[in-house]
Amino acid sequence: MSAPVNVAIVGAGPSGCYVADALGRKLPGARIDIFDRLPTPFGLVRGGVAPDHQGTKNISRQFERTLGKDGVRFLGNVAVGRDTSYEELKAAYDVLVITIGALDDRRLGIPGENLDGVYGSGRFVAWYNGIPDGRDLEPKLDGKSVAIIGNGNVALDIARLLGKTPDELATSDLCAHARAAFAAAQVEDIWLIGRRGPLDASFTTAELAEFGELSRVATLVDATALPDTIPDGMADERKKIAARNLEVLRGYAARGDPDDRPLRVHFVFNAAPLAIQGEGRASELLLEKTRVEHGDAVSGGESFSIPADTVISAIGYRSTPFPDLPFDATRGVVANSEGRVEAGVYTAGWCKRGPQGVVPANRADALAVADLIIADLAGGQPGCKPGGAQIDSLLAQRGARPVDFAGWQNINAAEVAAGQGRPREKLVRIEELLAAANFAQR
Repeated sequence: MSAPVNVAIVGAGPSGCYVADALGRKLPGARIDIFDRLPTPFGLVRGGVAPDHQGTKNISRQFERTLGKDGVRFLGNVAVGRDTSYEELKAAYDVLVITIGALDDRRLGIPGENLDGVYGSGRFVAWYNGIPDGRDLEPKLDGKSVAIIGNGNVALDIARLLGKTPDELATSDLCAHARAAFAAAQVEDIWLIGRRGPLDASFTTAELAEFGELSRVATLVDATALPDTIPDGMADERKKIAARNLEVLRGYAARGDPDDRPLRVHFVFNAAPLAIQGEGRASELLLEKTRVEHGDAVSGGESFSIPADTVISAIGYRSTPFPDLPFDATRGVVANSEGRVEAGVYTAGWCKRGPQGVVPANRADALAVADLIIADLAGGQPGCKPGGAQIDSLLAQRGARPVDFAGWQNINAAEVAAGQGRPREKLVRIEELLAAANFAQR
């Protein structure tokens, strides 16, 4: 390839950074622009990973090195559909990769989910992680009972953060507004509700075991809800995870009745939500007992209810398309065939395959898509499109305010300084972030 290849990546989360790193290594001279609608990079790592899991967030150091490499540009605060368009990006770049993740909450589809006090986990996590468009959620946590629907790590994250004391949160980067709200909450019971049984739960053992370390939480599991054995036919890796989870759950069940701890976390399995009830505000969650048949949760014919002043659904996410992007509305993902969207356009990560897997899974998927791109380029024409200069001109004409890598470093320094011993204190308003990005030039 005689001419440098111009690459645009929309989305600066893990998948986008992994694709950029792989293409930068395998395409000598490539010019790679990474766009993000927010002034800050790292997507899920910054805005989705639990703030008390700082070890997981350390992967951002690798992404930082990628963004700082020659031939790579970060352009934050640039939204496709507002500042530029899908068609303009296709016209400017030889390769366009969509890695926008999955941000929209899937709906429960039950009566009462529009009541006050009912939230999707995506919005709730965006609020406590300081994502600017989630800052104003102000969830109601003034009641005594919180129901969390879902048996994945996000559900556990929310319950664990609500259960921690201010001292236990001291080493996190939980935002100040969320720390204040959690400290003021008077929650006494948290219900973690799964449609299927404990062997089908998708949370990881490490996160499940953390509840045993919380100083003010009694973790309650009904021993009769736990199977004696793991059935044959389960895949080996899944069987190992299920066995480890079962061991932890049995440990919680063996503790017996709650002690004098002020907060109780109840694990409820084989229960499907039927309705959220209340006069204007959620007050009760109606559930139906289920059993699993051929992998599906089906009605067990018996209903019951629990008090629920706040209800949080953690049942998965959908991607949000921007104008003209080929999109599979049924699945909630970018329309693609094994990563190919259309000529010269690719996709990777959650917006390609749905919200499945953690950061390492995104790496494997991103590397496979990078290899696909390289194979396609090898059989086609060398780079011939104008690249980032054309988009820079359009952004300037439209008064856009892109944040470059140096601007991000200014934001990072400001947040770390504001943390005063904590990992950081996030800036949570767009104008605050833009002001910090340009601090060195003021």
